[in-house]
Amino acid sequence: MKILISNDDGVYAPGLAALVGALKELGEVLVVAPDRNRSASSNSLTLDRPLEVFQHENGFYSINGTPTDCVHIGGSGVLGMVPDIVVSGINAGPNLGDDVIYSGTVAAAMEGRHFRLPAIAISSGSFHPESYDGAAQVAKEIVANIERLNIAPRTILNVNVPDCSPQEFAGIHVTRLGHRSSADKPIASEDPRGKVRYWIAGAGPAADKEPGTDFFALEERCVSITPLHVDMTEYSGMDNIADWLEISF
Repeated sequence: MKILISNDDGVYAPGLAALVGALKELGEVLVVAPDRNRSASSNSLTLDRPLEVFQHENGFYSINGTPTDCVHIGGSGVLGMVPDIVVSGINAGPNLGDDVIYSGTVAAAMEGRHFRLPAIAISSGSFHPESYDGAAQVAKEIVANIERLNIAPRTILNVNVPDCSPQEFAGIHVTRLGHRSSADKPIASEDPRGKVRYWIAGAGPAADKEPGTDFFALEERCVSITPLHVDMTEYSGMDNIADWLEISF
């Protein structure tokens, strides 16, 4: 198996190293990651300048771009490998509910699906993980068995793993996305030169964390696996819009 690994925490992130350590036992690994933390960069591509690719002593490649850039380049074959699968992570902190809209971790996996490759995004349930071992083991088990999964094209698996040993997992749940409340207002701060700047506030608290959601599974110390589809069409609204057009226009 030829495995392309990326992330959004950057090429030096410990979660990336843990993921590589687990997956290199399954096949050939190509690591292409941002040269710095690019969290919350979503599905952005860099189109206003060329990208620089640098190979580190450990063989990892870094790119001065986004996670999507990394998979776009790594998946194209220009770095010497045409991958069979894309795995993104291990992210420091969960990607739950509305987080997936902004997440660079999830975006990297989504870019893999544009190459029609199986794709997995994997995140730790803690922003300051005590260990990445549990998440790395989950990733290894999923990748080892991915060929047995029958799932719709362009679907990715968004996996969130409790920050504890596998022996402490309460189970594995197939989940839907929950929802967060709105984030707080941006926070104003004044720099040493007197200019007012704004910090984007953190994500809002969970508003929908009912049983069956990814929020609920993680709170119960369960691994959450949520299938995500690139097609964002709201099919249930199409008839209502058609009726509205007939009446209004």
